[in-house]
Amino acid sequence: MILVRHEIGDVLRDLRLQKGRTLRQVASRASVALGYLSEVERGQKEASSEILASVAEALDVPISTIMREVSDRLSVLEGLTVFPDVVPDELVAMASPELSLH
Repeated sequence: MILVRHEIGDVLRDLRLQKGRTLRQVASRASVALGYLSEVERGQKEASSEILASVAEALDVPISTIMREVSDRLSVLEGLTVFPDVVPDELVAMASPELSLH
């Protein structure tokens, strides 16, 4: 069985290590208990959207990047093809009209 919390934890750990930060540094910056963040990274606890947002900010990474990576990993585990990132023009226009190509 695929558990989303395991993939979220793996992504958070990978990003933290890529940034060269310790668990203690990220937990402190995100105002999250060190033990709790450790459990999230190990996939033992489900992080709320608020905790994910705080950790993303502490890592200087948009939460959308974290969720996209989690989605890609889940697709691979499910045996699905992962397509290149393509954001529909309508979504871009909704988020930022000045970025719309039309």
